[in-house]
Amino acid sequence: MSFEIKLSLFEGPFDLLLFFIERDELDIHDIPIYKITNDFMAYIARLEKLNMDVASEFILTAATLMRIKAKMLLPRLEKDEQGNDIDPRKELVQHLLEYKKYKAVIGDLAVMEERRLLQEGRGNIEDELQLVAKKSKLDYELQDLSLYKLMRVFEKAINRYEEEQDRPKHTVYTYPYTIEQQRDFIQTKLQAAGSITFTELITAYPDKIGIIFNFLAILDMLQLQVISVIIDEGFNNFRIKAFEESLQVASTNGSE
Repeated sequence: MSFEIKLSLFEGPFDLLLFFIERDELDIHDIPIYKITNDFMAYIARLEKLNMDVASEFILTAATLMRIKAKMLLPRLEKDEQGNDIDPRKELVQHLLEYKKYKAVIGDLAVMEERRLLQEGRGNIEDELQLVAKKSKLDYELQDLSLYKLMRVFEKAINRYEEEQDRPKHTVYTYPYTIEQQRDFIQTKLQAAGSITFTELITAYPDKIGIIFNFLAILDMLQLQVISVIIDEGFNNFRIKAFEESLQVASTNGSE
């Protein structure tokens, strides 16, 4: 008995996001970030399960969605200079609207290009396109989908926390966390131990907000290239390790 698996492929992450928005008739100006993030992550998981390569732009977009999702879980949103709440989805919506405009005219551009090609001989078009694709390939690729695996561990940590909460709570708390403080906290832990697992890191934080801030701090430190992560095979945990140079800088700053 054989099974045929059909999986639609999309030109890019925004193409996939627009598909979800149009399929579910969502308001592009008020995107339900939880639903669309889950759909996006499920699509990438299917690609990975089928051993298909996932482009780095899909992984980076997944990271962006997870960052937005995490920020929207925080009790208070950031505010602009006028004191208005800053919607974490704003930049994503702007990019989607721009991409939607681009898609609206891409058909006409394709027709114009086809007519232009018929007017001028260009040799072997397929070979030329392959050459252009090789030259324009991104120099930096996310190795072994490490960022995607990292987000899977974060999702599992959040899900485990939510499962442990047996009854709803309506108490309003003030959480003493900032990304900068958690970044310093992680740096101190790494100076003492050299490396630490995510599970060990969040043991001291009994609330979900603490887990979120620590995860955002880790993403920030990855972007600053001061740490590396080693992903566990079963996506159950990951280990954080500081680059030697960052530990030396932190040690120097601390002695001053």
